[in-house]
Amino acid sequence: MTRPDALSSRREAVLRAIRDWIAETGESPSVRQIGERGGLSSTSSVAYRLGLLEARGLISRTGHRWCSCRLST
Repeated sequence: MTRPDALSSRREAVLRAIRDWIAETGESPSVRQIGERGGLSSTSSVAYRLGLLEARGLISRTGHRWCSCRLST
């Protein structure tokens, strides 16, 4: 049984991809870059998971596009 606040492996992979990319480049990754690092080939699948992470307050975005996403503290 999983904890209710636990992330699925895919969501964790997406969050890790964002965290690593920002640490390496200082900028937010694109949806395609997140997918490549997170093991997802569909950009709509990446966007779906980004929406779930945003709803949980783990990431936020400053604009309408996902390339402006930031990790929430």
